[in-house]
Amino acid sequence: MLSPPRTQYDDVRIATPYGYLSGRWYGNRKERPILAIHGWQDNLGSFDTLIPLLPDYLGVLCIDLPGHGYSSALPAGMHYSADDWVLVISRVMKEYNWPKVSLMGHSLGGVLSYLHTTLAPHTVDMAIMLDIVLPPFDSPESLLTIATSMEKHLVEEDRNWLAKVQEPPSYTMEQLRVALSRGTFNSVPLEFAQHLLNRSVRQSKLYPNKFYFSRDGRAKYHTLLPFCAEKGIELAKRLKDKPYLVIKGSDSPFIDERSAEVIDFLYAHNPHFEFYEVAGLHHVHLTNAAECAKHIVPFLRRHRPPPIGSWSLADEDTKLSKGK
Repeated sequence: MLSPPRTQYDDVRIATPYGYLSGRWYGNRKERPILAIHGWQDNLGSFDTLIPLLPDYLGVLCIDLPGHGYSSALPAGMHYSADDWVLVISRVMKEYNWPKVSLMGHSLGGVLSYLHTTLAPHTVDMAIMLDIVLPPFDSPESLLTIATSMEKHLVEEDRNWLAKVQEPPSYTMEQLRVALSRGTFNSVPLEFAQHLLNRSVRQSKLYPNKFYFSRDGRAKYHTLLPFCAEKGIELAKRLKDKPYLVIKGSDSPFIDERSAEVIDFLYAHNPHFEFYEVAGLHHVHLTNAAECAKHIVPFLRRHRPPPIGSWSLADEDTKLSKGK
């Protein structure tokens, strides 16, 4: 019998020293789920179209990163960085007492998953990277960007302080859809923008039909760990035979020639490495979820299979063919 698409979830909160992490746990609560981590300035809504296409026997826990979605922002005076965000994975594992974790990350979420997997490979049983392979490489230009970001971070601090006493500028939902779509260079088309806006705006108290962005502006000016091609290879060596799937958006620039050396290395040295290209831009998992699922579902079947007799291969194939 064909299982219905996964649409039911439980809202979860995980306490942190500065507030809480907010998330949604879809599906099975009896088994350890996949931990899904969204990209920069996004939220867990970016997985909305993909989640219903994944196997029903395996739950998915989607988390908003600090400063995004409904999760708490960092305290005033703090600066966002990858080495802080990567701790989210360990915090979730500690909360649920998981000895291992299955990771699925898009963009920044993929970077964090890559760092955690390569630095603590004994704690990861499989990883899925959505349109990302490596953190951006260091360059002279990136140093200048960091200098500019320092100044802009201070501007955002002032805006956060002002927002406590004065509501930020608000807009109609249609205006916000356009702004979000343009801000992603149409990687999130207008018809998909609402998936992200649901958790990144608040309703104005002054103008009931208008809304304003609620994510922490400081997160725009985060810092990543210093990175180069040599570090990429050294970390990739630690993946060894780790089940590792990468899906690239065909028209996205986020996986380019700088990632080629690591991809070639994984092909040569990791028998469980898989790489596929799917039509789409950077948010390909949102806009072309059905094609992404055609690669993700078989990967999950191989590396996180259900108990024997609890599922039907024919049922899963029928779900994928119907895009449900």
